[in-house]
Amino acid sequence: MAVWDLSVTVEDLGSDAPPVTISVTSDLHVGGVIVKLVEKTQIKRDWSDHALWWDQKQRWLLRTAWTLEKYGIHADARLVFIPQHKPLKLGLPNGITVRLRACFSNPVFQTVMGICRMLNIRHPEELSLLRPVEEKKKKKDKDLTKEIYDLTEVPLSSVSRPCLYNGMPAHFADSEKMEVIYKMLSVTQPPPAPEVITKQYRPASVVDKAHINGRWLDSSRSLMQQGIQENDRLWLRFKYYSFYDLDPKYDMVRLTQIYEQARWAILLEDIDCTEEEMMLFGALQYHISKVSQSEPQNLSSNAAMDDLDSALQCLEVKMEGESSSATDLLENMTAPELNDYLKIFRPKRLTLKGYKQYWFKFQDTSISYFKSKEESIGEPIQQINLKGCEVAPDVNMAAQKFLIRLLIPAPEGMNEVYLRCENEQQYAQWMAGCRLASKGKSLADSSFQSEIQSIRSFLAMQKTNSGSSAAASDESINTHSLVSPRYHKKYKPKQLTPRILDAYQNVAQLSLTDALMRFLQIWQALPDFGLSYVVVRFKGSRKDEVLGIAPNRLIRIDLGVGDVVKTWRYNNMKQWNVNWDIRQVAIEFEGNVNIAFSCVTADCKIVHEFIGGYIFMSTRSREKSDTLNEELFHKLTGGHEAL
Repeated sequence: MAVWDLSVTVEDLGSDAPPVTISVTSDLHVGGVIVKLVEKTQIKRDWSDHALWWDQKQRWLLRTAWTLEKYGIHADARLVFIPQHKPLKLGLPNGITVRLRACFSNPVFQTVMGICRMLNIRHPEELSLLRPVEEKKKKKDKDLTKEIYDLTEVPLSSVSRPCLYNGMPAHFADSEKMEVIYKMLSVTQPPPAPEVITKQYRPASVVDKAHINGRWLDSSRSLMQQGIQENDRLWLRFKYYSFYDLDPKYDMVRLTQIYEQARWAILLEDIDCTEEEMMLFGALQYHISKVSQSEPQNLSSNAAMDDLDSALQCLEVKMEGESSSATDLLENMTAPELNDYLKIFRPKRLTLKGYKQYWFKFQDTSISYFKSKEESIGEPIQQINLKGCEVAPDVNMAAQKFLIRLLIPAPEGMNEVYLRCENEQQYAQWMAGCRLASKGKSLADSSFQSEIQSIRSFLAMQKTNSGSSAAASDESINTHSLVSPRYHKKYKPKQLTPRILDAYQNVAQLSLTDALMRFLQIWQALPDFGLSYVVVRFKGSRKDEVLGIAPNRLIRIDLGVGDVVKTWRYNNMKQWNVNWDIRQVAIEFEGNVNIAFSCVTADCKIVHEFIGGYIFMSTRSREKSDTLNEELFHKLTGGHEAL
């Protein structure tokens, strides 16, 4: 075969050095090219992390057995020989920035796995990288450069197989400096100064919230292919709000970072909550910050005891599974039910009718209602099947308002129904029943009582203790650090102090871990939790609308009214596909429901990835939790590039 010259730029020789020219034939494989290159440079070093990057085609030549001919490389190709791992500045959810070596050649999904292994975050599939929002810099802020914590010295070998030492990866136990960095990752940050909160970008509308989702990187392509350069700044964030198997024993960094992301979402009004909930979030932040400063962080754990614990847990689960069949039969013979007078309201636009009282019966996974208790032997006025419905609380303890908001799946979208309970006791039982029924479980399920208990303890936290607040009010507390700017304008700090301390009385006994978990539980119970917004144009429509993507459903929001118009659940989805030529997403649901839309504020690949990603999250199970099915993730999210 004909011999020809191939020029390759070797980054390590410096930016001014001329390209290295080697003689090759078209049937020479990429590995052979690398061997010739290394011999020609005459530099003795470890080249194992280096690979060839084809500049014009923006692709890596990672298949070293492939020949130049198979790749389609000719003499005019601009090739660069560079390391695959390069430094990257990474902004974490808690606001600190670390500098670490990330892989620029693998798909971003694998790069995130490597980063999470280094930082000791389990379930890396829930996170991803995005381009940061530019902060407006004032001239006087010049010297306020943020400290960057350096992790570039961590050897790559220890990241691929991290071993734990005293509960943290061994590479963090190497020096005091590294231990300090690990503490920054695993311990919550103190409440930010009010001026720090007000200076941050806050979305003013649902359209503003949609713009951030146009910044996610593509999981199926490498950093290099997406124009990311060495030492660029990116954010690492939880992208999928589906937190699997959260265990404080192994997940201190993960738990802390989820908490920080949730806290900033609340402080920057990324997610809406009521005033009562804001006071409770404020009280929990105050308590968490207080406890994390005083409680010694016990990072060490006895591995043998942990193994014993998990073995017992597995055994318990197995025993429950094996013994359930007989007990189920007995329980189902006398299936429990709830019966009581409740008020019902169906909010349709332009109706002025209020709540009406009926006799309600809760059996299995459905609710029936009758005109009165006496008529409950006959046919009900209506029977509502709650399987697959949305359940949202609407509670105001001070006003004694106990509402259960139900969104019931229907072929044309969702029907909304409000149930009004008389008191706490009634609310806790019916709310617990609705939550279980929405997951397809009946009142006979073993978790019914614990569900009632957790609802009651949540309500207890929202109660105000008018007598006890005076005793605690002498504590110095910067309340504007604990609530969003809307309340800075509405209340003076001294007006907020008694309200936050009031809520604090109800959580003051919680341990640090319990307080963190409680904060996340209340955040996850907010009606808008887990929604990622994208501005879209539905097929046949002349105006832009907003699509909300949640862990279990898609919602359509009319910008004119700001209301949810339709909801579609993933478990009713038959198939979805993307027409990459016209950049349109088409989805088919059961009952011959078809929707199609093009994306305005984000690439349709991002929406495709969100939907596929959430479906992937729902396939995880305890038996397989140690191994991540990467191939399935790429099949569901990769689009035509994966095929």
